[in-house]
Amino acid sequence: MTADEKYMKQALTQAKKALLIGEVPIGCVIVFHDREKGERVIGRGYNRRNTDQSTLSHAEMTAIKKASRALGDWRLEECTLYVTLEPCQMCAGAIVQARIPRVVIGAMNPKAGCAGSIYNLLEEPRFNHQVETERGVLEEACAAVLKRFFTDLRIRNKLNKQALQEEEWEET
Repeated sequence: MTADEKYMKQALTQAKKALLIGEVPIGCVIVFHDREKGERVIGRGYNRRNTDQSTLSHAEMTAIKKASRALGDWRLEECTLYVTLEPCQMCAGAIVQARIPRVVIGAMNPKAGCAGSIYNLLEEPRFNHQVETERGVLEEACAAVLKRFFTDLRIRNKLNKQALQEEEWEET
């Protein structure tokens, strides 16, 4: 197992925490590359938008905040960010602003991804910082967690709609 796979598995563990609370299962970990002590995880996060009622509660944003706190600096220049789903425009912007040099992505997001799908903020040459990007690490596992969530959500929504229709029918 490569280091990228090892840390992506940890990001998947974070995604599963989101799944357990009914959130879209996206997970993130940030690894600090310490020249003296070696690699260590300094930030973890999972999607909590609905739970926190905040557009800012994305996995990457939470992990960046924790990593910055751990290092005592907003610059995360000696870090790699691992995320199970391609970052959106907000998270990609935060990654660039945090000066994270490398991002490893599990599954791509053709509807909202800004690391190559819709746009590529991470490697935009007009910014003062570009991010080395690795895509497709444990892609099948990352995509499977998301697919399961959305399949289950469609089933729940269908059942809820049927139950509401039955209640309305019984009331008439």
